Amino acid sequence: MIKLSNAALHSLPAGIARPRYDRSKLTPGIVHIGTGNFHRAHQAVYLDDLFNAGAGHDWALIGAGVRPHDAEMRQKLGAQDYLTTVIELDPKGNRPRVTGPMIGFAEVAPDNAPLIAAMSDPAIRIVSLTVTEGGYFVDPSTGTFDPTHPDIAADARQPGTPATAFGAILAALRVRRASGLAPFTVMSCDNLPGNGHVTRDAVTGLARLFDAELADWISANVAFPNAMVDRITPATGPREIALAGSFGIEDAWPVTCEPFRQWVIEDHFTAGRPPLEEVGVTFTDHVHLYEAMKIRILNGGHAIIAYAGGMMDIEYAHEAMAEPLIRAFLGKVEREEVIPHVPAVPDTDLNDYFATIEDRFANPEIADTIRRLCLDGSNRQPKFIIPSLRDNLAKGRVPLGLILESALWCRYCAGTTDSGAVTAPNDPRWDELTVIAKKAKTEPNAWLAMADIYGTTGRDPRVQEAFATALNALWTRGTRAVLEDYLTGRPL
Repeated sequence: MIKLSNAALHSLPAGIARPRYDRSKLTPGIVHIGTGNFHRAHQAVYLDDLFNAGAGHDWALIGAGVRPHDAEMRQKLGAQDYLTTVIELDPKGNRPRVTGPMIGFAEVAPDNAPLIAAMSDPAIRIVSLTVTEGGYFVDPSTGTFDPTHPDIAADARQPGTPATAFGAILAALRVRRASGLAPFTVMSCDNLPGNGHVTRDAVTGLARLFDAELADWISANVAFPNAMVDRITPATGPREIALAGSFGIEDAWPVTCEPFRQWVIEDHFTAGRPPLEEVGVTFTDHVHLYEAMKIRILNGGHAIIAYAGGMMDIEYAHEAMAEPLIRAFLGKVEREEVIPHVPAVPDTDLNDYFATIEDRFANPEIADTIRRLCLDGSNRQPKFIIPSLRDNLAKGRVPLGLILESALWCRYCAGTTDSGAVTAPNDPRWDELTVIAKKAKTEPNAWLAMADIYGTTGRDPRVQEAFATALNALWTRGTRAVLEDYLTGRPL
């Protein structure tokens, strides 16, 4: 095998795409915080395409992170000149490529001084982030920025030595402001509604705790574009490393992903942007429409198959799609309770979009695990499922399928599958959820009483009645029998 490096690029086996540009002539324009698999399969791939097209060579990436895990990433990527093997997993044949838009990686330090210095460089015009949906310090009970979070409070006390990404961004903006430099754009690439607004609230909310004037300056001068991002990207493990090896490449952290990708961005930038429209990125004022489509149909769809699959001891998403009951459950809920409440999207047929998603979920090469899809339901359910449930109720319809999905999540969190197998903890609030889920077996409203998840929807008598019926049926007869009844229209 060939160990990945700049020197080895010309020696890669034939058929492996590689940078066609001179990496030594790239100059940095973007610092990206959170260089995990999704970033390297998405934003970095778009930039690689742009550089291959001969454009945007002054927009190369500097990687960054604020967690100890990021230091490991820096070490492994640095040892291979920040190159990444990206393998598109296609049933018709997997396609490997080596990408090279990252040209450096800020040292990871507790006080984030190297990251602050990197973002203070006048050449940097965008700071982008993938810090996960749960990394924005949002109070789940209000859906707004939480200034009381211990990490935020600590950064407010010591803004010169911040521990969070948002504290580091503020410190760099303070340096640039004091030096008379233009601020950079802050661009979230995380999968959450209104990600630009959420990021702005985190940055200005933290600033307001210790420097209201700085917060006002940021509000007036810094752009926080909203964006919708989409590409299924499994975690890297021995399978993925071996897959890179099957192509003759020794890569310490390769990335696998589905062929599909989409990026929709609000065209609002402080100091320019790369011409990503040349490589398929959509710039629009209607990001919220694409976002609602994706979050409700795709992410909501993942939840619909996930907990049913988990309760039936199914390991992979494509295996869940091969189970007729689960695939039919997904189709019925989407077509009857989700898609009718998704606003129209420019140049998009929502039913065609869903058909594409069914194919994506069923791709056996992805090997996306049901456990990954079940992860962090306490954060994902309020974003991906509850809004559709609420919209149905507002129009006088009781969405039995979405309520059944919620009951399946509750039953999953009780900690055992239908076969009696123990479910390992799979949520940051797992211990709390398990206690409530077990209590809900005899007191179903205990689950719906989680106001930070359900809001007022959990107090709706229609929801309470349907949820109690579904949960009792799951406990007494099991997932398979309940799905059969739901799909045939029999009472649960």
